Amino acid sequence: MFIENIILSRDRRGVSTLKTHLAPDFCQDAAKLIYDNRRTAFIVTGFYIMAKGAPETDGPPGAIALGKALEAMGCDVYYVTDKHAKSIMETVMGQGARIVDFPITDHRTSRRFARDLLLDLCPSVLVSIERCSFTKDRVYLNRQGKDISEFTAKVDYLFLQHENTVGIGDGGNEIGMGKLADEVAKVSTLAKDPARTATTKLVIASVSNWGAYGLVAGLSMLHGKNLLMSAQEEKDIIKGLVDSGATEPSNTPKYGVDSFSPEENSQTILELHRFLDANRVPR
Repeated sequence: MFIENIILSRDRRGVSTLKTHLAPDFCQDAAKLIYDNRRTAFIVTGFYIMAKGAPETDGPPGAIALGKALEAMGCDVYYVTDKHAKSIMETVMGQGARIVDFPITDHRTSRRFARDLLLDLCPSVLVSIERCSFTKDRVYLNRQGKDISEFTAKVDYLFLQHENTVGIGDGGNEIGMGKLADEVAKVSTLAKDPARTATTKLVIASVSNWGAYGLVAGLSMLHGKNLLMSAQEEKDIIKGLVDSGATEPSNTPKYGVDSFSPEENSQTILELHRFLDANRVPR
């Protein structure tokens, strides 16, 4: 069993059909890029659910899991989002977390803000987890093809101005998926007008959070210590996010993620822990 098999298991959207266009060890490959550049990281997340007027539960848990792992390795971590997810992440993570509020504004101002932020904080690596990317027409579309540009900060410009970047997606409209835009368009169950922002490395997963957990497992292999949070810790984070205003877009239980119930969702972390145990990575 490989990390990639675990994070692509129980695929309900068809994203696993893209696997043949990536390296067999694409998750481990992305983890190595992060590991080799683990000085200062930007972790970008937050996907606005227009139907419910709130950010979704997929993305922030993975961002927090990855951020904690990187901090354990001595990396400085900044979380980048916009006003819709900033407050819920502050509530869950506490005031000590370094969260950057990227403004929702026009393209020119966004490009300049991204440039200045990169110059000011000098990140060595950028990771996007379930963050909507603009299309070829520079608009942001949700899974139903509806325009959510007025609710979405143009953080793409961070990734377009940096050489060490990782994107994690599960539907074809997320930052990073621009790397396989033509292939995404051929899969009927994925985004019809796919993402155009590419990243140096791309991680695909059945749920984007799971891709982030896969990265943590990969980093654990490289670091020689299990840095992955427990299933209970993940449940507590998701509960905290939902209680603070985050939402699940489908009709699964209140604390579900991407149509998976809390119990179904936690299976991935448990399987990754078993993988690390089998590879003798100590906790």
